[in-house]
This record gives sequence, C-alpha cells and structure tokens, in this order.
Amino acid sequence: MIETFLRAAHRRPACKTIKAIVQKPAWVAYFIFAPAGILSATHRFTLARLKDTGLPLLVVCACPDVHRIPADLPGYCDALLWKGMAGHDFSAYTLALREICKHSPGANVIVQNDSVFGPFTDLRKISENSRWDLTGFTASGQMTNHIQSYAFCLKQVDQIKMARLSPVFFPVFAFSDPQAVVYLQEIRMARVAARSMKVGALWFSDIKQVLDPTLVRPMELLEAGFPYLKRSLITKHKSYMERERVFERLERYGHPLDI
Repeated sequence: MIETFLRAAHRRPACKTIKAIVQKPAWVAYFIFAPAGILSATHRFTLARLKDTGLPLLVVCACPDVHRIPADLPGYCDALLWKGMAGHDFSAYTLALREICKHSPGANVIVQNDSVFGPFTDLRKISENSRWDLTGFTASGQMTNHIQSYAFCLKQVDQIKMARLSPVFFPVFAFSDPQAVVYLQEIRMARVAARSMKVGALWFSDIKQVLDPTLVRPMELLEAGFPYLKRSLITKHKSYMERERVFERLERYGHPLDI
C-alpha cells in the first residue's frame, strides 16, 4: 500500500468555487466529468432527477479550465465547484465534502458520480432514514468487504468527521491511477469509517453467489428499489447483459437514449 501511494500520489487538483455553498441540513453532491466542457444527455437527466428530490444540489465539475464549464450547468445546481482534470472521483468527493463541512457543517450528504444512470427512485428517504453514519448503496466482497463508491451517504459532515476520514479522503494528495483509487480509497473507505462510526450498505454481494450485483443482477436490483443502472453495462461491461435490455429499461424510466 505504501509503495502504491508513493508511486501514484500527486498534489490535489486545482479548484475554484463558482457558486458558493450555504448552510443547509442536507446536500446532494454530484461529480461530473466533462473533458469537452459539454453536458451529456445522461448528465442532464441526472441533474433534473436530483433537483426533483428537493434537496440542494452541489455539483463538482471536472474540465480542463474553469472557463470550459458548460454554460448552462450553473442553472441546474445550488452550488458549483470546478476542479481540474487530475485526480479521480475521490478527489471530487474530497473537495465536495470538505467544502460542505466548512460552509454547511452538520449536513447529511449523498454523494454520487456520473458512472451511473439515475437516480430512478427518491434519494431523500435514504438521507433521512438511514440508520448508519456511512451508508453504501451496495457493498461487495470482491477483494475485501467494501462499500462501492459510485454513490454513498455520509451523515453529519463536519471537521471532526472529515479528520477521521482523512486516511481515505486525503486533504493534500489525490490519485489519477484507477487502481490506486481502488486500493487506497474505495476498498478502505468503509474500514476506516468503521473505526469511529456506524457503517452499512443497503445491498450486499456475497462473491460466492454473485460477483457484483450491479452488473450481474441489475434488473433485480431495480425491482427491489435500487436507484441506479451502471453505465458500464453498455461499455466496458457490456458482456454482462444484452444492450437492448438496458435501453428498454432506460426508456421505461424516460431516460434519453442518445447516450
């Protein structure tokens, strides 16, 4: 682990506040990767659904330059942060959570990246009713038991909580190597959090039965109230399911198909 850190760590990416965070009891933080400075149809659908929750929406947008932020993005969100292209999703999560604990301490935060379609169900209930301090939507036993990091909920975000989570949400360093992010951040997040808070997940995957339910049993998860479909089902993990089934389900939810 130390070798991976020394090889892959770099300074956290540049960032700038475009629309300031204000004190609220809860936030949704959504990370958008927009290297061309353009919002996709999927981004627009997700932004609209997140606004429908009634929760204030913070967007962290990664693009090459602060002036390349999509022109209409500020109209979708209550707060907006720009970050540079370096760093993976955890660099955006760290930025969002640390800014929230500065300007809206004590807020409950649902964090989501743009690797998923959705949400297709109301996230507000998760923010309000979860019995854990850190709630994963799914947890996997692959490699080790861990919360999958495409989306999670963290309650009462403040300086103390972020200090306790600093071995995962590094205040100074970030990683652009996906493997380093997995080994140093994703699979360690629940373990580090469990030292000082209650941790759980809404769905758990026993790898003896299902390697990853978001890929192997996505439709069953949706029927059980799971709010997302992984975008990788039509890209790098397309072998898990017929593309037509994914598009049929997206169409049922009113999701645009020009993706």
